[in-house]
Amino acid sequence: MTLTLGIDPGSRITGYGVIRSVGASHTYITSGCIKTIPKSELPQRLEEIYAGVTQIIDEFAPDEVAIERIFMAKSADSALKLGHARGVAMVAVANQGLPISEYEARKVKQAIVGTGAATKGQIQHMVQTLLKLPGKPQEDAADALAIALCHIQTRHNMARMAGAKTFRRGRLVKS
Repeated sequence: MTLTLGIDPGSRITGYGVIRSVGASHTYITSGCIKTIPKSELPQRLEEIYAGVTQIIDEFAPDEVAIERIFMAKSADSALKLGHARGVAMVAVANQGLPISEYEARKVKQAIVGTGAATKGQIQHMVQTLLKLPGKPQEDAADALAIALCHIQTRHNMARMAGAKTFRRGRLVKS
C-alpha cells in the first residue's frame, strides 16, 4: 500500500489530492485546496502554502509526493509567483524527508485523458471516473489528483519494466 500526495501549486490556490494505491487499485482519500488570503502580500501567501502542505503531510502521512513541473505562464511575473509557490511546497515536502517527483502538465494530461491538450473539464471528468467519485472535484484539486494518478501510473510502468514487484518510499523493491 502506498499513499501518494499530488500537488498542483499556485500562488493563490494550491490544489492537493491524496490517493491510496494497492497494486492496480486506487482509492480516493482526500483532496482540496489551500486558498491564500486574497490581496495579501506574496510572502504571507507563501507562508500559508508552506503551512498548508505541512499540515496535509502531518495529517495523512503520504509515502511519496508528485508535483506539477513549472511551465511558461502568460507573463514572467505569473511564472515567478508560480515558481515561488512551487518552491515552498517542495521545501515543505523536503523538510518531511519525502521523495518527490515532478511532472509536466502535458504529461499529466496525456496520462489521464489521453491527450496533452486536455481541458480542465476533461481532467475533472476523468479523475471523477477513475477514482469513482460521486461528483466532479474542484479544478485545482482535480489537477492535483491527476498529478498523483500520473505518478502512480508512471511508478507502476517503471516497476514492470524493471521486474520489480512494488515500490517502497519511492524505491523499487524486487523481492
